[in-house]
Amino acid sequence: MRTVFANLSAELKQYLVITANYWAFTLTDGALRMLVVLYFHQLGYSALEVAFLFLFYEFFGVVTNLLGGWLGALLGLNRTMNIGLLMQVIALLMLAVPNDFLIIPWVMFAQALSGIAKDLNKMSAKSAIKLFVSDERPGTLYKWVAILTGSKNTLKGVGFFLGGALLTLIGFRNSLLLMAAMLFIVWCISLLLLKKDLGRIKRKVKFKELFSKSASVNILSVARLFLFASRDVWFVVALPVYLSDTFGWNGWTVGGLLALWIIFYGGIQSLAPYFTGKQAGRIPDGKSAVLWAAGLAAAPLLVVLSLHFESHLFIAGLFLFGGLFAINSSLHSYLIVSYAQREGVSLDIGFYYMANALGRLIGTLLSGWIFINLGLTACLLVSTLFIAIAGGISLFLPRHALRTRRD
Repeated sequence: MRTVFANLSAELKQYLVITANYWAFTLTDGALRMLVVLYFHQLGYSALEVAFLFLFYEFFGVVTNLLGGWLGALLGLNRTMNIGLLMQVIALLMLAVPNDFLIIPWVMFAQALSGIAKDLNKMSAKSAIKLFVSDERPGTLYKWVAILTGSKNTLKGVGFFLGGALLTLIGFRNSLLLMAAMLFIVWCISLLLLKKDLGRIKRKVKFKELFSKSASVNILSVARLFLFASRDVWFVVALPVYLSDTFGWNGWTVGGLLALWIIFYGGIQSLAPYFTGKQAGRIPDGKSAVLWAAGLAAAPLLVVLSLHFESHLFIAGLFLFGGLFAINSSLHSYLIVSYAQREGVSLDIGFYYMANALGRLIGTLLSGWIFINLGLTACLLVSTLFIAIAGGISLFLPRHALRTRRD
């Protein structure tokens, strides 16, 4: 195994180190979310109180993605990734204190650290890929981005299962200590193997460069905001409550379905290049984003229709949406890496993922309000509207007739 690793190219070695970091972090991130939800529910916290525990986690995602790109260019992506890993270790240890200290402000602060850590890690991983692949190999770039993005979401779903299993087998505190120890080892290895000054700009980086000057990046960022708001406006709050109230499912059944959905979603993301024409040598562009958004816009309407039939049709509709959304998401992830400037790549990608986080936050807030006042059907109709807006904005993205070899 060591010999095989030694024979790999320097770029591929760095890609594997970054991917391993990202996988380890994602596994703990998914497990931590499930641990917090289940454990604090056992302690008697209401659903609203549990939701508030994640408020700072989502909010700081917006702030971190905006500032994280600037930090990546200033310090280097290796440092921002390692800072993210270490912050997650600290967040896990903060939650491993005795129950008397687990008051809401303390837990919210720990979740805020975890949210900052997650987005530093994600921004660093996505930005670094741009530096390892030549601009003349867009097919390879698309494949690497799709694998990294898809595997992350698959492992997040696995993390949901892991969190529930660890809570049952060894308890909340021991689970956190185990994950902190594992991630600390990963952090130590990353310090040794990750290339120094990765993505760092030699010149002084001005604070105003946080905001992208690229029209393509700005347009794609707004489209991304509406795309992710279209998912979370019904998925985050409305769907779990609907499944529990309408079908009478318990928390384990609802959590299991959502975990399977995320694993399926991540698997389709990894295969997205094959769905969008890689075998024929086609590379996605603005036109691709419009066409796939048009296909996705029909999915929430089909889910609305399925509400009037058996539950298995409704669930099939959820997975149809998940598959189409995964392709749209993976396609967007490729486009941002493609559009980003090689020098200061983290600035463009950080700005883009700030829009992504803002879309998640808006979708989450709307999900609860619309569902309480108007129901799941209204959430799904708003989802279709948001997807249509994302597709309309994508009309202004660059188009090309680029073809590449089947690499």
